[in-house]
Amino acid sequence: FFRKDFGNYAKISHMGEVSEPYPIPDYIDLPSYAITGLPTPGPTEPEIKTEEQIEGMRDACKLARTILTMVGENIKVGMTTDDIDFLVHTSVVERGAYPSPLNYQGFPKSVCTSVNNVACHGIPDDRPLDDGDLISVDVTVYYKGFHGDCCETFLVGNVDSAGVHLFNAARKCRDEAIKICKSGVYFSDIGNMIMSVARGENVTVVPAFIGHGIGSYFHGPPDIYHNLNHYPGKMKPGMTFTIEPIVAQGGEEAIILEDGWTAVMLDDGRAAQFEHTILITDDGHEILTDYF
Repeated sequence: FFRKDFGNYAKISHMGEVSEPYPIPDYIDLPSYAITGLPTPGPTEPEIKTEEQIEGMRDACKLARTILTMVGENIKVGMTTDDIDFLVHTSVVERGAYPSPLNYQGFPKSVCTSVNNVACHGIPDDRPLDDGDLISVDVTVYYKGFHGDCCETFLVGNVDSAGVHLFNAARKCRDEAIKICKSGVYFSDIGNMIMSVARGENVTVVPAFIGHGIGSYFHGPPDIYHNLNHYPGKMKPGMTFTIEPIVAQGGEEAIILEDGWTAVMLDDGRAAQFEHTILITDDGHEILTDYF
């Protein structure tokens, strides 16, 4: 167990045994990269969606939220992250959708599971969850031609006070940033707000990972930086994008493990992430992956 100012928790330093990906039935509509691993390019500018596209996004995001809520209801000590992958995969496929992470640029599983000092993009494996773990589960689905994306950090068993503080601070960073979103607001204001909240909570924003535009494509413009930035452009009605800050206990630097995906904090501090997909509307915003 890692014991320092960051609290008591099991440090993740290597990946466990990763099982083969679960199969996709023939009747499932596949995204462009499902076979090749290579996504087709998205738009070059932030997309203003039609009413039909917005309805498609609502359906995909509602499904993503349903799956993520189901995960939260089932997480327990002793469950492996591969168990979570199986739950996500089967639940998504049963509803006629495709688990978006699967084979996206070669990612080998259907969901990202990031435990304790793993910042993001953790690959599900055979490690059982320990009492006191923090785990971020990032669920994205491709449903009827659109992607819906959301992430939450969950408390496993009895988490120490430092971990609970990080959990609450990360969620606050996301939620306060969403509150400012409306037509005419600069994209860069999101990062400015998140940094202000993080400083007040004495936590750190990890700048290497950003939010993104989303639609029939998994990732596209605008880029949503969660730290201080000067990214150009303003929000307009019809835009959909994610806000997904990764917040850490210590330093802001992360490194990628030899699997090419798993990002761990350089100082082994814990990280937490909360994400919503939002829509900019004429009178503000709509959280497409909101709780219901």
